[in-house]
Amino acid sequence: MMTGLRLNLSPLREPLGFIKVLEWLGAIFAFGSCGAYVGTNVVSLFCSEGKNETLSAPFSYPFRLNQVQLVSQNATLCNRTVAETHLMGDSSSSVQFYVAVGVLAFLYCMAALLIYLGYMHIYRDSDFGPIMDFLITVIFAFFWLVSSSAWARGLQSVKDAISTAGIRSTLALCSEEGVVCEVTDFAPMRSLNVSVVFGFLNMMIWAGNAWFAYKETRWHSQRYAAQQGAGRGPVPAPI
Repeated sequence: MMTGLRLNLSPLREPLGFIKVLEWLGAIFAFGSCGAYVGTNVVSLFCSEGKNETLSAPFSYPFRLNQVQLVSQNATLCNRTVAETHLMGDSSSSVQFYVAVGVLAFLYCMAALLIYLGYMHIYRDSDFGPIMDFLITVIFAFFWLVSSSAWARGLQSVKDAISTAGIRSTLALCSEEGVVCEVTDFAPMRSLNVSVVFGFLNMMIWAGNAWFAYKETRWHSQRYAAQQGAGRGPVPAPI
């Protein structure tokens, strides 16, 4: 048996290869839509005494908001001295887990496509390749579900922290009489929302692909052979 490279593009016309391309693209959109995000909310302070003030609340991946300075030390706002204030919350663990799953899925898809297109004769002649492919596909489907759920919750925490209500609860000055705090310019969050959608979409694609990966394993062939044998029934005895 030859074990060298045999380039064959026909697997791309089969569900096993075609879906792998979709998974590869889905992983790129998933981690790309949130991994490089940078945004800024503008907070306006309307003061009954003194001039109105404007603060910037910048935030970016990996969304460690508790390290973002909203007010510098001993700043004067609305004729009051305000202590150094940071935003509240830290969603870094959930988004970094999500991005890690996306990057690993991207790398695995590249490796799997290389095997499909160049070494399919080896892949289908052994039990190890199809079984490992099936198991890894199932694991990634589970990881996409967990990481997407975690990131969806983390993104909601980010939105709450940079909203008007979140800023008012963070900045003590906003609770004082004669001072009204309002977020007057919101950073676009479309790409972050899209990242969550792609996460759950990837979960469904990988879960669906698990069936086609399972069909390549000996478990499916043995079960199919057993069902075929049971369907034929017992051979009648000769008269």
